[in-house]
Amino acid sequence: MDLGLQGKVALVMAASKGLGKASAEALAREGARVAICARSPAIETAAQDIRTATGAEVLAMQGDVTSAVDIDRIVTDTLAHFDQIDILVINAGGPPPGNFLNFSPADWEAAVDLTLMSAVRLCYAVIPHMRARQTGSIVAIQSVSVKQPIDNLILSNSIRMAVIGLLKSLANEFGKDGLRINSINPTYTYTDRVAQLLEVRAAGKGTTAAEEAAAMGQMMPLGRMGTAEEFGTAVAWLASPAASYIHGHALMFDGGSVKAAL
Repeated sequence: MDLGLQGKVALVMAASKGLGKASAEALAREGARVAICARSPAIETAAQDIRTATGAEVLAMQGDVTSAVDIDRIVTDTLAHFDQIDILVINAGGPPPGNFLNFSPADWEAAVDLTLMSAVRLCYAVIPHMRARQTGSIVAIQSVSVKQPIDNLILSNSIRMAVIGLLKSLANEFGKDGLRINSINPTYTYTDRVAQLLEVRAAGKGTTAAEEAAAMGQMMPLGRMGTAEEFGTAVAWLASPAASYIHGHALMFDGGSVKAAL
């Protein structure tokens, strides 16, 4: 199936590894030119990996999504290089784990800045450009916690719901201007980070990482965790013209693990 991404420009945040990198690579495989950013210098390595795997044109930039200055620079540099942004993939590292009494109000403010305000700032930076062109697709990577709260993740459970409220409101406001705005909400997906967590868990329990991965997979109705490649493919489809009537939607990438009917 042709997703209609040939020649499109995608800006993917927090793309040095994990789900962000997988999303950028999937978009590149479908013919998009991609701009990627992350705080770490590893973003240059990620860019070269994507170029080698796909042959796509990749612009790599360092920047922090909690910095309004960095976001404005990243968007400006992307437009200067490619002259357009057709797709924005909003992504950021998650807030720290913990329960309510583990955190202070300052911790909540930092988590809001990371998870909610980064999305707000990115939308302020990109939507006027998309609106002027009467076309654009925004996909925000969030979490299954927007449908089913996860134990010990009160910051994520709470603040990601605010991001979904933002996206639904923006979808209502800018759909008439040719913009599509959606989220994708993964459960545990097999990335390098999850592999490290499984190694730590296995060491503490006297098992192996493979056994821990299998046990986690058995909690999913499909009997396994999703892969980063599967996730990237889902993002590429959701962001693409092939999903032209999918708008204001919170897509679950969870192998059926969310038990709610709606």
